[in-house]
Amino acid sequence: MESHQLTSNLRTLKLSGILDTLEVRLSQARSGELGHLEFLEVLLEDEIARREHKALSQRVRRARFEEEATLEEFDFAFNPKLPVALIRDLATLRFLENRESVLLFGPVGVGKTHVAQALGHLACRRGYSVSFQKTSRVLSELAGGRADGSYDARLRRLCRIQLLILDDFGLRGFTQSQGDDLFELISERHKRGSVILTSNRTPKDWYELFPNPVVAEGILDRLVNSAFHVPMEGKSYRPHKRPGRASSLVKGGDKS
Repeated sequence: MESHQLTSNLRTLKLSGILDTLEVRLSQARSGELGHLEFLEVLLEDEIARREHKALSQRVRRARFEEEATLEEFDFAFNPKLPVALIRDLATLRFLENRESVLLFGPVGVGKTHVAQALGHLACRRGYSVSFQKTSRVLSELAGGRADGSYDARLRRLCRIQLLILDDFGLRGFTQSQGDDLFELISERHKRGSVILTSNRTPKDWYELFPNPVVAEGILDRLVNSAFHVPMEGKSYRPHKRPGRASSLVKGGDKS
């Protein structure tokens, strides 16, 4: 067992995670599997791995995904029309490095939300900050900021996130105030951070959602004309998720 003094010193140095694997590494060293230098290296590698795992867990928790979806568990073969090559190219996350955006659109149930969250989870693994939110929730948050005087602070918080995922964009038309808030959000994030949108409507149908055509043009010019378009067509996965089905083609929850 480790000594009290060693435990105290490791905690002072914020290296107490080493205690989790210390006995195993000591046993390996005693049996001759590890030399003195290797013993130290492996202990430090254990600590680095622990910190990386903890940081990833924190990023995933802050992202507030509906589920921890991955591309590995997504059945691309179910819908042959899906742009698999484009989605796999997006999985390299070059769009994040270039601060570009992604538009996932198509009918209900084809996997838009799953793919958006899977890209978000990949981003978390690469060290990016991510936030997954329903578009209506973001608009409510900004509206609340206008009401209590915290609008600028809330907008800055949304703009600091490296990848903002807005799910269910355009389910219904936007009010004048909502259009203005979206304009502020998209304008502030343009070229500074990436956005992933999921929508049941195609981008050409988004203009009619805004009461002010000038605001619509300002928002969509920044979104539609400088983003990757990912049309997702095909059958819905949802019938295969009904209770009592023996198997599911896509693991997890809602796959809009």
